[in-house]
Amino acid sequence: MPREFREAIGNRIYGCDDCLAVCPWNKFASLSNEAKFAARGEVNPPLAELLLLDDANFRKRFTKSPIKRIGRDRFLRNVLIAAGNSADGTLRPAIETLLDDRSALVRGAAVWALSRLLKSDLASFLQLRGHYLTLEQDDDVRSEWRLAETS
Repeated sequence: MPREFREAIGNRIYGCDDCLAVCPWNKFASLSNEAKFAARGEVNPPLAELLLLDDANFRKRFTKSPIKRIGRDRFLRNVLIAAGNSADGTLRPAIETLLDDRSALVRGAAVWALSRLLKSDLASFLQLRGHYLTLEQDDDVRSEWRLAETS
């Protein structure tokens, strides 16, 4: 996801709700009696909980949900963008664990999220950068580390 759009994403993780809310045809919709169309589970789970999802738990949690189609890595990228926009410093430990994730997409988003949460603690961010940048093999993630320092 291009850097210039990340802040504008705000706290949105998956866009179906936004589309449904603005769709002019939905003014004609009525609640369905069909059980398959009923809302399931928690509507707004805490970001901290979502940041901990491994692949198995992601699949289990979102079975028979359109969210499952995007996969765990892209879902976590979106959660990390929301976390970076949250200004919630309590998410830092969960985000830091994702700096070692198997997915470069997740690692890169974790770098961006931490750079946002640690704006006022540049020394901590640079310490993390010094450690992880030397270990990182993926060019896109390395680029996130480099760009984060200057943004």
